[in-house]
Amino acid sequence: MRVAMTGDIHSRGSGHGRIWASYRRANPRSEALAARAGQIIAGAITHDIRHMKPFPVYVARAQGTRKWTADGQELIDYWMGHGALFLGHSHPVIVRAVQDQMERGTHYGACHELEVRWAELVRQLIPSAERVRFTNSGTEATQLALRLARAHTGRPKVVKLEGHFHGWHDYALAGVKPPYDVPLSSGIPDESLAQVLLCPPNDLAAMEALLGSRQDVAAVILEPGGGSSGTIPTDAAYLRGLRDLTRRLKVVLIFDEVITGFRSSPGGVQQVTGVLPDLTTLAKIIAGGLPGGAVVGQAAILDRVAFGSDPAWNRKERVAHAGTFNANPLSAAAGIAMLGLIADGQAHHRANRAAAALREELAGVWRRRGVPGSVYGDTSIVNYSLEPAVATPPSAGARDHRTLQTLSNPDAYHALRCALVQNGVDICPLHGWVSAVHGDEDVHRTVQAFEKALLLMQEDGFFS
Repeated sequence: MRVAMTGDIHSRGSGHGRIWASYRRANPRSEALAARAGQIIAGAITHDIRHMKPFPVYVARAQGTRKWTADGQELIDYWMGHGALFLGHSHPVIVRAVQDQMERGTHYGACHELEVRWAELVRQLIPSAERVRFTNSGTEATQLALRLARAHTGRPKVVKLEGHFHGWHDYALAGVKPPYDVPLSSGIPDESLAQVLLCPPNDLAAMEALLGSRQDVAAVILEPGGGSSGTIPTDAAYLRGLRDLTRRLKVVLIFDEVITGFRSSPGGVQQVTGVLPDLTTLAKIIAGGLPGGAVVGQAAILDRVAFGSDPAWNRKERVAHAGTFNANPLSAAAGIAMLGLIADGQAHHRANRAAAALREELAGVWRRRGVPGSVYGDTSIVNYSLEPAVATPPSAGARDHRTLQTLSNPDAYHALRCALVQNGVDICPLHGWVSAVHGDEDVHRTVQAFEKALLLMQEDGFFS
C-alpha cells in the first residue's frame, strides 16, 4: 500500500489555511523535492523528527548560525545538526581538519593514531571516563551500554524513566511518550519489552520501591539533563539520590549524555552536578558534526569488550562489539578539532548566555501575545510548549511528565514551524539547540520571528 506523504493539509481536516498556503507559495522547490522523495525514499524522510506538515523544508547549504533553503531563504538555525553543531555550521577549524584528513584517507580498515588522540580528549573532559569505546551513533552507544551492564551484572532487566529518549533500538523505545505502556514503534517483540521496566522520572521513592523489590535489574538509564532533551527537567538532588541507591544495590547507573555531553559543560551534566555514573553514552558534539558516538566509564565494565588469553572467556563472557565506521578517521579528525576548541568552557559560556537571553525574551512574547504554554530550559537548550496545561514553566525535578509531553494539537507545532520558516527561523518542535556562535543579533531576529509567527497562528485560529 502506498501512503501519500505530501497531500493538501486541508484534506487532513486541520481547518487552518493561511499559514499552510503561504508556506507552500514560498517553498515550491522544497515541495517538489518532497514529492520526488515520496516516490523513492521510504516514508519520504530520513529521520522521524523531520516529519513536517504540509511538507519538509529542504536545505541547500549552511554556515555559522544560518542555513539556506532550496528556495533560497536564509534561516537562523536552532536545529544545529540535531544538537551536534555546538560551534555552528561549517566551523573553519573543523572543516579544515576534515579536509586535511580526507586527503590522507577516509577508512583504513585498521587502527590509527587519531582514534587514540580522540579517546584521550574524551577521557580528559568526561569525569567518569576511565575507558572509551567508540560507536557510530547515540543509539548504538545506549545499546552497547545496556549490553555491557547486563554482562557485568549477570542480570537481564533494565529500568528506564518514562519520557526519556535513548535512541531507536528495541529496548529504548519503551515508555518514550504517553501512553507509556505503548512502545514508540511497532515491530518490537514482547520479549524485548519485557526486559525494560518503567519508572516515573524524578520520583526517588518509586525507584527505590522498584529496585528494592527485584534482584534482576542490571542498570538504570536516564537523561541526566532531563527527559527528551530537557522537556522533563531533572534536578541534581534526584541524581545524587539515584547514584546512592544504585551504588548500594549494585545496579549499573547509565547517564545518557548524547545531548548534554560537552554541552552542559565540557564534561557534561556529571561535571556540573558532581554525580558520576558507572557508564555514560555520548554522541552528537563528540564527533564535531560527523557521525560518531561512544560509551565511556568504569574500566571494570568496559574492559569486558577486550580479548583475553582464555578462549572460553572470549567466546562466552566477552561483550562483542563491531562497527564498520567506528572511530573512522574523518569523524575522529572532526571530533578532535571540536573537543579541542571547547575544552576551556568559553564556548559554553557564550552558548548559555545566548540561550538564557532567548528564553527570557521568548517568555515575554508568550505573555504579550497571550499564547498558551511557556518557555523554559537550561544551559544552551530552549524548551517551549503551546499547551494551556503548561502555562507555568516546570521546575527542576518536575513530576508532571505526562502533562509536559502531551500535545493537545500537534498541528499547531507544524504550523509554528512553517510560520517561523517564513519569518527566517527554523527550530525543532518543543526545543531548540543554541550554539556558541549564536549572538545578540540572532536572538533579536529570532524573537521578532516568533512574535510574527505566533500572531499568524492566532489569526489562523490555532489558539481559539
